[in-house]
Amino acid sequence: MLEICHKLRPYYAPLVEPVDFQDKKILIIWAPGGSNRPYKAPEKLSKGSVYIPYIRHYSVTKKASLDEERELLSMANQIPFDDQINHRAAITDLNLTLIKSHLAETKSALLSESTDLPFSDLCRKMNIVEGPDEYLKPKNVGLLFFNEHPERFFRGAQIDIVEFEDEIGNRFTEKTFTGPIQQQIISALTHLKNNVVTESVRQVSGQAEAIRFFNYPYEAIEEAVVNALYHRSYQDESPVEVRIFPSKIEIISYPGPLPPLNKDNLNNERVTARKYRNRRIGDFLKELHLTEGRGTGFPKIKRAMKENGSPKPVFETDGDRNYFMTILAAHPEARVSEQVSEQVSEQVSEQVIQILEFCKTERKKQEILNYLNLSSAYRNYKRHILPLLQNGLLSFTIPDKPRSRLQKYRTTGSGLAVLKHRAKNGEDENHLHNEAKMTT
Repeated sequence: MLEICHKLRPYYAPLVEPVDFQDKKILIIWAPGGSNRPYKAPEKLSKGSVYIPYIRHYSVTKKASLDEERELLSMANQIPFDDQINHRAAITDLNLTLIKSHLAETKSALLSESTDLPFSDLCRKMNIVEGPDEYLKPKNVGLLFFNEHPERFFRGAQIDIVEFEDEIGNRFTEKTFTGPIQQQIISALTHLKNNVVTESVRQVSGQAEAIRFFNYPYEAIEEAVVNALYHRSYQDESPVEVRIFPSKIEIISYPGPLPPLNKDNLNNERVTARKYRNRRIGDFLKELHLTEGRGTGFPKIKRAMKENGSPKPVFETDGDRNYFMTILAAHPEARVSEQVSEQVSEQVSEQVIQILEFCKTERKKQEILNYLNLSSAYRNYKRHILPLLQNGLLSFTIPDKPRSRLQKYRTTGSGLAVLKHRAKNGEDENHLHNEAKMTT
């Protein structure tokens, strides 16, 4: 291995480690991007061989053309920001607990070694520090993933979720997510899944099984948010924004995509991205299974929207690539369902609200009746539960077997919209009441 490394120009040494995997001894060779690229290798291992730069196209390693070699040289002018040393930070700014949590999550063999390894050696093995022992500094990627407050080093390293009550945006609520970027992603997605994504049910005449769809497919939101954190610039102080309107969601990051992507080809049927702004961030996100990389983001978002019956997603930037925006339109039937639910919510009783709240968690019929202090007589089911099924506010968990002994009931997307609308009206009434008291 040493002999081969010395044949590269300039010299390059990958990280090498023998490990036990599936009862076999294998050698892992990890080649992180070097700061002296592009590298050349001899065409043959014999003496006097010509040195050539090679590139990877899909599963094929080939000689770089003159244009490709020029592109490699231009890329070598700057080490990607996430792989640069941060001279304002110290190795003590890296959190061992966060590092061990990552190693445990990714099932890394380094976790068992971390107890005996000096902290500096552990960080070197993860390639999140660089420099001699007397000036060992963390890399930006290490601070973004393994510091509890990366916004201290990178202003704008956060996600802002803004929910507008109308399309104009006059009234809104805002929530900010900070911390290590993997935690930002998980917390923001959990919030969106619990508070924004709703399921609707459409009964089809002559068909036992109802059609279920979401106002927004969670898979599309997940991919769009992760892509925004992956491909944004952490030198830019603008946060990632998720703007939620009644009819759409906009996910915005800064700046825009790298060439060859531009405003004219972003929405093509096939989009090929060859350049990545944050290759190290991408490596860590792949380890956590939050992204696949390799330009799969656009197809996944399109596929998720199509399978949900939603309109096509729209990807947008300007001529100077100052921003990148993913626009996800709400499912048209879900939007109508929410409007109907708002009308219904004005008429429902407090008991209906109690049932809908109770059935956010799947419940059996007897559990619901017990909750209402009612007997299991059929008349009580017919009076209190059946109307909610017929109006699409509750649904079966086993729609093709209504009388199954395992049958449970859950609040539908329309039911959640009723609760949301009722809660909003309650807040407005409290606000007006408080204003009146202040005036008095």
